[in-house]
Order: sequence, then C-alpha cells, then structure tokens
Amino acid sequence: MEKPDTLTKIFIRKFMKNRLAVIGAIFLLAIVLISILAPIISPHPYDQQNLLAKLQPPSADYWLGTDRYGRDIFTRLIYGGRVSLLVAFGSVLGAIIIGITVGALAGYFGGIVDAILMRFVDVIISIPSIFLLITIVTIFGSSLQNLIIVFALTSWTGTARLVRGEFLSLRSREFVLASKTIGTKSYKIIFTHILPNAMGPIIVAATLLVGGVILSEAALSYLGLGIQPPTASWGNMLQDAQNYTVMLTAPWYPFFPGFLILLTVLSVNFIGDGLRDALDPKTLE
Repeated sequence: MEKPDTLTKIFIRKFMKNRLAVIGAIFLLAIVLISILAPIISPHPYDQQNLLAKLQPPSADYWLGTDRYGRDIFTRLIYGGRVSLLVAFGSVLGAIIIGITVGALAGYFGGIVDAILMRFVDVIISIPSIFLLITIVTIFGSSLQNLIIVFALTSWTGTARLVRGEFLSLRSREFVLASKTIGTKSYKIIFTHILPNAMGPIIVAATLLVGGVILSEAALSYLGLGIQPPTASWGNMLQDAQNYTVMLTAPWYPFFPGFLILLTVLSVNFIGDGLRDALDPKTLE
C-alpha cells in the first residue's frame, strides 16, 4: 500500500508548480552565493580607483563598465549585494522577533495587555516610516549595524498585527484549552502549541518584508543617508550616479544597480506568493 504524501512533500510539490516562485528562488539563491563569494569572483578590489578609466563602457577588463572614479561596476555590484542583503535579512530577522513577541502577547492575553500593545503599534504606524528612518539615521549614524537596528525597529508592526490575529483565532482551539486545563504554563502554550500553527503566514510576511527593506535601504542610500562610500551598496551606487553628465555619457552605470534591485525585489515577492499558496491549507492536495 502506497504511503500518503507528507505535508512537506505536498508543500514542495505545490511550491514547485509556481514557476515564478521557483525562478525567484533560483535567482535569489544565485545572488546570495555570488555575494558570499565576492572576494573570489570579483576581478578587481571593490575600492580600487583608476582615474584614467572613468566611466568606461563594458569591456573585457571591466565587464559592466566603470563608475566616476574608475572603479569596476561589476565588482561593486557583487560587494554591494553583500551589504544590501545583509541589511535586509538581518533587519527582517529582528523585525520578526519583535513582531512575534508583541503580537503573541497581545493575542494570547487579550484585555488590557492587548489594548496597550496595539495602541503602541498604532502610534508607530501613524509615524511616516521614511521620516522616522531619516530622523533615527541622522541622529545615530548610518553604519551597517545601525541600519539593521533601525529597520528592525521600524518594520515589525505589520508582523505584530498578523501574529495577534492568528493568536486570537487559535487561542480558543481545543488543543489550547486542553493545555490550559492540565496546567501548562502560558509561555509553553504560546511558543510550543500556538506559534508553530501560526508560522505559515509569518514566513510569508517575512519573505515579503525582505523586498521592502531592500527598497528602503536603497532609498536611504540614494538620499546619502545609508551605507557610506567607499563601502558599496546598491543604493549608494545609484546615489553616485545621480548626475546629469553621468546619465548622458554612461547610462549603464545607474542601469545595472537599479535593474538588480528590481530583479531581487521581484524575486522575493514571487517567492512570497509561492509560499503563501503552498502553505494555504485550503489548497493542499
């Protein structure tokens, strides 16, 4: 007798049916691997200047051309991927931890705890995120660690609301009531019984949040408030290219980092859509 498929096999099969999600996952994995292996792959040091080769078009020596200081664009792109992806993944990890903690406490305990925590969430949401980011970065600086902390502290509210809704739905289920009846402590019920059943939507939200953080980091760097040169990031490469002369004489310079940001965010969103469909219990086959 053939064994029934496990939920893991069903999930993988459903995810693999979404071609855009698979393509997005392959592309994102390739970007991550190339960024990790940047010191091995890069043909030049990321901060090496050659003033005699400024704004050179793509060639055998400079595969994607050079910037205003004669630095290799390809090298800076893959090193910039390290920074941009590290900020994105680190920030999302922090935001998810904060969001799960706040949302779980609000949804499980309800009452005054829920009211206080959700009003705090409402206050954070009411502040325009870009102005909050600019203010914090201006005060505390724009180092890599500061950016990760800032994005984590400003990106958790959506996750908190999502987790709260899931906990409000799950806390009245029979398995939770049974755990309370036998005297299981609240923290065990939250993290052992309820949270694993709410991880599907949380994983999808985290995936989609990665794309938002990549765009936010690029926006800050474009405004000159993100990662500072000579350290490369996709955002500060765009910022360095916002020059009328550069746009006319070397259009490839802003094109490559902008196109890479576009493809990476699209890939992350495709993966999020694929995960959402694959984790939906109503469509499990």
